[in-house]
Amino acid sequence: MQQDAHKRALIAGSIGNFIEWYEFAVYGFLATVIAKNFFQLEGEAGLTSLILTWASFAIAFFFRPLGAVVFGRMGDRIGRKPTLIIVLVLMTLATTAIGIVPVYASIGIAAPLIVTLLRILQGLFAGGEYGGAVSLMTEFAPRGKRGLYGAWQSFTVALGLLAGAGIVALLSALLTPEALHDWGWRIPFFLALPMGAVALWLRVSMEETPSFVQQREKPAVARASTSATFKIILMGIGRVMVWSAAGYTYLVIMPTYLQSALHTGFNQALLIAVISNIGFALTIIPAGILSDRIGRRTVMIIATALLLVLALPLLKILQAESGTLAVKAIVVLIAGGLVGMLAGPGPAMLSEMFPTRVRYTGLGLAYSLSNAIFSGCAGLIITGLIKETGNLDIPAYYVMATAVVSIFALMTLRKDDHLRSLEE
Repeated sequence: MQQDAHKRALIAGSIGNFIEWYEFAVYGFLATVIAKNFFQLEGEAGLTSLILTWASFAIAFFFRPLGAVVFGRMGDRIGRKPTLIIVLVLMTLATTAIGIVPVYASIGIAAPLIVTLLRILQGLFAGGEYGGAVSLMTEFAPRGKRGLYGAWQSFTVALGLLAGAGIVALLSALLTPEALHDWGWRIPFFLALPMGAVALWLRVSMEETPSFVQQREKPAVARASTSATFKIILMGIGRVMVWSAAGYTYLVIMPTYLQSALHTGFNQALLIAVISNIGFALTIIPAGILSDRIGRRTVMIIATALLLVLALPLLKILQAESGTLAVKAIVVLIAGGLVGMLAGPGPAMLSEMFPTRVRYTGLGLAYSLSNAIFSGCAGLIITGLIKETGNLDIPAYYVMATAVVSIFALMTLRKDDHLRSLEE
């Protein structure tokens, strides 16, 4: 019976993340189409509309920390289950609504404003998803398997990104460019509605986590110091900074970079994105399991060091005009795999940093702040710097800079964190 509860928690916890990252992938992969439909303002260059599209993308990330605080506090007080149900319903509705917004040509400036408002709402609700999902999965995990359970959260992120890329690739293959631009782009957003209905059914039938139930039944629990929690959150941001930056650079932004900077065709860029996400998916679960055996610290430092050393050489191979599609595929497969090595142990590592009474809020805030700064802004920073400097190596330098900080932060991890109970 307990085993069934663990399985239900894994599935119910991860399906919300799947929907969230499916939508973010769809928006990222359709950035050039969305830019033309909503952000191609009169008299402005094409690159400007793309920068405005990424600005709309970035702003959603800055509302994630607010969502992490609002829904995190709710989840730490009333429970993981009811909060995750509320977040799921709101997130699904906001995603579906993007599919019905009229384009700029129909309603003018109101179109990009409505899309941006919906992105803000998505960011707010998504901010409440991660902390709850990871708390749910790691609190249900048997001792010695938190890395594996947490890795499932990241694995469904990979599946969401792959599903988003796959749906967009399928539509671009089945539809003419004109049809995709006119109405086809709306279909992926509408698909969020049936996905959300399935996820809601799963979440309504799951149980509350044992850790939360035990904590609620204690007569008095010492309140966590706000300053102490804040320091842990800052350390958490440092540890996952490179995960956020490299993840978005290689898994979401790369198709747009390949099209706008290297003049790669749309379908080829999408194919390369799918391959990088396959690399990401392949290493997540093995890295989570490995971190249960040798520790989060070792696995994550190795992955970060490899990203630091390989970021520039990998990008140079992508830029080479003589490079074949097969060579480029291998490059992005490796890059995605390195990000997966961080994403496998990452959720358990964050969960182990916080006590139960502030876990939902704390890990959600650390993750969402890191994503707001280093993921949400990645497209904006990289596209803007390339426009200003003309330097096509910017994506590699961006990843390398965050890797340096994360290595030092990860070295402060205790080697036995993976062996302790969540309350030690």
